[in-house]
Amino acid sequence: MPRETARRGMTGRAVVSLVVLAATVYLLLTTAPRLGLDLRGGTQIVLETKDSPTATAGPETTDRTLEVLRRRVDALGVAEPMLARSGDNRIIVELPGVRDPQEAVEVIGRTAQLSFHPVLGASAEASQGSRVLPDESGQSITLGPAALTGEGVDKANSTIDSQGGGWLVSVDFKGDSGRAWEKLTGQAACSPPGDPTRRVAIALDDKVISSPQVSPQVACGVGIVGGSTQITGRFSPDEAKDLALLINAGALPTPVEIIEQRTVGPTLGAAAIDASARAAVIGLALTALFLLAVYRLAGLIAVGALVAYAAVSYAALLAVGATLTLPGLAGFVLAIGMAVDATVLVFERAREEHSVKRGGTLSRSVSRGFSGALSAIVDSNVTTLLAAGLLFWLASGPVRGFGVTLSIGVIVALFISLVLTRWLLHLTMRGVVARKPRLSGLTHEGRVRQWVNRRDPAFLGEPQRWLMVAGAVVIAAIAGLFVAGPNLGVEFTGGRVIEYSTSASADVEQVRDAVSDAGFPRAVVQMSGEKDIAVRTEPIDEAATERIRAAVAGVTGDATEIRDEQIGPSLGAELRTKAVIALGLAVLAQLIYLAVRFDWRLGLATVAALAQDVLIILGIFAWLGKSMDGVFLAALLTVIGYSVNDSVVVFDRVREVRGLRRKEPFARVVGTAVLQTLPRTINTGIGVLFVLGALLFLGDGSLADFALALLLGLIAGTVSTVATAGPVAILLDRRWPGAGRPVRKPSRTREREDNGAVV
Repeated sequence: MPRETARRGMTGRAVVSLVVLAATVYLLLTTAPRLGLDLRGGTQIVLETKDSPTATAGPETTDRTLEVLRRRVDALGVAEPMLARSGDNRIIVELPGVRDPQEAVEVIGRTAQLSFHPVLGASAEASQGSRVLPDESGQSITLGPAALTGEGVDKANSTIDSQGGGWLVSVDFKGDSGRAWEKLTGQAACSPPGDPTRRVAIALDDKVISSPQVSPQVACGVGIVGGSTQITGRFSPDEAKDLALLINAGALPTPVEIIEQRTVGPTLGAAAIDASARAAVIGLALTALFLLAVYRLAGLIAVGALVAYAAVSYAALLAVGATLTLPGLAGFVLAIGMAVDATVLVFERAREEHSVKRGGTLSRSVSRGFSGALSAIVDSNVTTLLAAGLLFWLASGPVRGFGVTLSIGVIVALFISLVLTRWLLHLTMRGVVARKPRLSGLTHEGRVRQWVNRRDPAFLGEPQRWLMVAGAVVIAAIAGLFVAGPNLGVEFTGGRVIEYSTSASADVEQVRDAVSDAGFPRAVVQMSGEKDIAVRTEPIDEAATERIRAAVAGVTGDATEIRDEQIGPSLGAELRTKAVIALGLAVLAQLIYLAVRFDWRLGLATVAALAQDVLIILGIFAWLGKSMDGVFLAALLTVIGYSVNDSVVVFDRVREVRGLRRKEPFARVVGTAVLQTLPRTINTGIGVLFVLGALLFLGDGSLADFALALLLGLIAGTVSTVATAGPVAILLDRRWPGAGRPVRKPSRTREREDNGAVV
């Protein structure tokens, strides 16, 4: 690359880095975070379903109502809400960080029965299904029977009326409803302009919200074609937005009545939050010390880059208005630890280039390190971003929130590693460091690479043996799901909510400790109103209920039970189905990307390793009797991303080595790639291990299980790349030769052979 071009590139990185960091500082100083139910509490609304002419309130109807409410809450932009059925016909909704609780109540409580009607003349005789209602201007009009309902609407969007008059809502119909709309407007168009019967009325919950006249350009009997229309009514921006989200979410199958609204306290105590914060700080401090010990001055740059990653990611979450929960923050802390992966990839590649080049300048080795690691960094992050995007667009609830956090983390990690870190290294590798390159920490091989150089890359020559061992481990894990059985959390199984009235304000921290000591460490204890205490736990019998009451009374002096209800799962059937579909499509998208970018054999091997990791974690949690709750679900999604990322890094090197050694057996090529990337794997793993270890031993109970799942995933993902992904790729290549063929020109890096490994 010409020197002038390189200088312009570095100048551009410097400008972009400074702009992003300045924006980050501004957001951190001016934007307050939106905290979730577990950290701050929120608004609790209790709804009760009522009988209607078309539906009877009951468990099935209430479950359908709950899913409609969930879609409405998601559309309102409320992240990480809690919705659960209570009894047969009640629904508990807890909304964190809602700026206007009353507005939220009005939106989610509407029945939202949308219907489209012909307008009858004043002299028309009353018929079955016709009714007289005031239009949007207050004048009475007679509506004929509904020609179509909101069930025929595909989607709705709020937009500015280009003709003036405020905002409007555009509506797209689906299936036969488009033809029904054509017929309705075609009949109205047969009346002369100005005649009331040329109007079409659009009603929401027996209230006419718009009754426009069909345009004179529309021919009689033809109607408005195209399968869409616009609802006008001089709406304000908020009114148009609320109407669009109500139409998109659908109508409630039965009316609901708001029977209670109150403020609830956080579900986690200050002690748990403080413990988790201390664990995060200690874990990150240990990670920083490790980077400094291994990479010296380059490690100092990596630590600075990690601090910048944390700040930029947090600022991005503030900018999009994400709701921060403790599991989300734990995942965020983990992402900081994993963000070191791209930096370690570059450092290890720079070490490799400097060792091979022998005599080249340090800055040139660093530049080649970035060039050599670029493909692996991009491919691993793109596969993760594909999964995150699909989880965001197709899932809902906490799974969708995970997709948002993951997407932001990936984008920021790419910026930090490819822009900020490269600029900082460029500045540092001059002056004294250029004259004394050993200060950089990138000129020596390191103990791991020295050990690697003595290993024989033919260790994968018999892939069947590796797969037999991996298969035995998977079978043992799956046995746990059948023998011990999964211990599903309250989010999946439902449970019980017991509320107590106390004579004086209680210390909720002491109540939490007492309930935990009584044998219910996972019970959710929170203030409900000014003096009441609510306890939410898994299904329990009357003896367990009495133990909880006694624990509460032991702290408060007295505890009078005022509510005891069974609640359904907060992760309902529809949400679980969406999550499974989104996850399946995410894995399929990753497989397609890897098949195009690498080779279908390598893509299939990656998915095989991913499936193994998931089964192993599920089985171990079943054997240990650990709860599989919403926090565990977030951990499992993180493990899937890590597993794919690790395999992609190794297979990217497989492709490169194959391009340099076209005649070498594929098993030896895979073994060489595994050995070459092992320093990166070990150093990244140790960095993440410090964070997870701190969360495991110092964090709150649920976060300890979260860290345990991720720790198991870290180990399983690293091992499965070698023991499963590699052997599967080798066997597929033997059956269908051609795996790992390069799709780009191989690196010009010269090789020095030492037992077949590039050093």
